[in-house]
Formats: sequence, C-alpha cells, structure tokens
Amino acid sequence: MENERPVPPGRTERLEWAVVDSAVGSLLLAATARGLVSVAFHADGAVRERTLSRVAGQLGAEPVHRSTGRLAEPIRRVTEYFTGGLREFGLTLDWSLATGFNRQVLRELLDGVPYGTVVAYGELAKRVGQPRAAQAVGVAMGSNPLPLVVPCHRVVESDGGLGGFGSGLETKRRLLELEGVLPQPLF
Repeated sequence: MENERPVPPGRTERLEWAVVDSAVGSLLLAATARGLVSVAFHADGAVRERTLSRVAGQLGAEPVHRSTGRLAEPIRRVTEYFTGGLREFGLTLDWSLATGFNRQVLRELLDGVPYGTVVAYGELAKRVGQPRAAQAVGVAMGSNPLPLVVPCHRVVESDGGLGGFGSGLETKRRLLELEGVLPQPLF
C-alpha cells in the first residue's frame, strides 16, 4: 500500500496531506508529527503538486496521503469553521516553515487578532515592536505557510482597504464575510 512505504533515504519524516472541500474551494492540509505545517487554498492539481513538492523539499519529508490520521482533527476543525461553529482553531502547529520576523508576526497575528476582527499592517508592525515595518508585515502575510489557521485574511490596509491576499481578494473577502467583518454582497 502506498501510504505504508518506508521513508526513503535522505528523508527523515512523513508529510501527511489531504485535500478538503470548503466554502472557498479546495484546501490542502499538510502535517508533520509536530503538527499542522501547511495550508494551501485552491489546491486542485498543479497547486497541490507544487505545494507538496515545495513543503516536502523544505522539510526533507516524504509526502503521503492521509497515513496515520494526524489530519483528522485539523480536517474536523476546518469543516466546523466553514459551517460557522468554530471561532478558534486551537490546533498544534509546526512552525518549521516560518522563521525570524515572519514567525514573530504570524504568532502575534494568531494570538492577537481573534475571529471577527481585523488589524492594519502598520498596527501589526507596532505590536511586534517594529512600527515602520508595515511592508515587511505584508511580506510575512504573503509567506504565511498556514493561511486560514494563522488568519492573514484578517490583516487589512489602514484606510479600510482589503490589501493583498496570496489566494486572491475574492477568497479574502469571502473569509471576512464568513467572520462577519464585511457585509455579504447583495448579488
């Protein structure tokens, strides 16, 4: 059975992955033994393969499709989030793909910007002690390996504009609508 293959030489761990359907399209969830390590939006075909290749390469891991069940809880919680029953994921995360300033910003975002709220890039920069680093905060959001769970969709421009979002502004808008931050469109 494919999931039972031994880890190849040079690879030290398994990167378990699954694709989950959601209100914003397919999501790739990937986890190591340390926790959820990656989330990717629009995870059909090429996006899924590219993401798995990149993450596995960075971690020196062998990607396997749902092997031990370590994704069961993340899948359950993501599903519950999209049905409106979950406001905080509370998952064990593997921060291996975020370092330095980016990790600091992402941790502040996770801990300090709850469901149904937003924060400006500049404000988030101030919170991590770098008040002139709003653009660097934007870079950190763009390199977030755990979007949705580490809610970079909650970071907006100081004038109220949506700002950017690696998975598209329509996805960001829909997530903010789900959390009650933006009104739903009339049409």
